[in-house]
Amino acid sequence: VQLQASGGGLVQAGGSLTLSCAASRRTFSISGMGWFRQAPGKEREFVAAISVNGGSTPYADSVKGRFTVSRDHAKNTVSLQMNNLKPEDTAVYYCAAGSAPVGVWAKTRGWGMEYWGKGTLVTVSS
Repeated sequence: VQLQASGGGLVQAGGSLTLSCAASRRTFSISGMGWFRQAPGKEREFVAAISVNGGSTPYADSVKGRFTVSRDHAKNTVSLQMNNLKPEDTAVYYCAAGSAPVGVWAKTRGWGMEYWGKGTLVTVSS
């Protein structure tokens, strides 16, 4: 499975961006799709994920209430709507898909995830 992410860019604090990630095909081994990010000099961290059936959507505490993850099952895509962006949201964002339950993705920080897209840079200016 190949993941193609898009939608990054430069935005002022308080602004919005939407990231999208398209998977090349479906696989029944995947339990969910989602997003991680890595800021310069920092470790990779979990952002948000959505289970295959859409019933579980965990978020990092730092983005709750500002970011919304959604999935288009027919198009095999996952999106991340980011509102009220802050300078601390500046990072390279990575789309991922994996077989682990999405509820543990925050703890694993993405280690062991089977599929990754190339990162897309989000820069939030103050």
